[in-house]
Amino acid sequence: MTRNPKSPASAIPPSIRQRPIVLVGLMGSGKSTIGRRLAARLGMAFADADDEIEHAAGMTISEMFAKFGEAHFRDGERRVIARILEGKPLVLATGGGAFVNDETRALILERSLCIWLDADIPTLVERVGRRSHRPLLKDRDPAEVLRELAAVRNPIYAEAHLRISSASTPHEHTVQAILEALATCKM
Repeated sequence: MTRNPKSPASAIPPSIRQRPIVLVGLMGSGKSTIGRRLAARLGMAFADADDEIEHAAGMTISEMFAKFGEAHFRDGERRVIARILEGKPLVLATGGGAFVNDETRALILERSLCIWLDADIPTLVERVGRRSHRPLLKDRDPAEVLRELAAVRNPIYAEAHLRISSASTPHEHTVQAILEALATCKM
């Protein structure tokens, strides 16, 4: 595959390419979808922390929440993320609550370049309405839950190295914005 030397992906400094890139943000911000596309554009591997946790536990996240509770899930999540960040540089999509955990956040900030995908509540509501697997939305109004989560989590997400808007435009626009930010990022 020939790379365009003027493309934003080719302009990313080696110091950035040698680190994992971790995407954080509220559910529906596009971490998995954008992460897959970003990884492809960068020629890096992609991992979804939620998928890795489910594989390691042999059950779904909803089942883990129901059987063991959120605290148990968060501990397992931290261990899985630590293991992933020890490997080759990749793009990692985290669950919405991963970065809220103090230990997990410190680990991500130390070992990766962390990007907060920020989206407004109407965009998030529209996106989360496409799937029904989210334990925190079970039997609740998604807009209300997302407003509550944003009030608590957005100040924590603001600790990420970069903040990129994940608007209701096509995901490729967000990927392009990330590539442009990475090209000028100093780490």
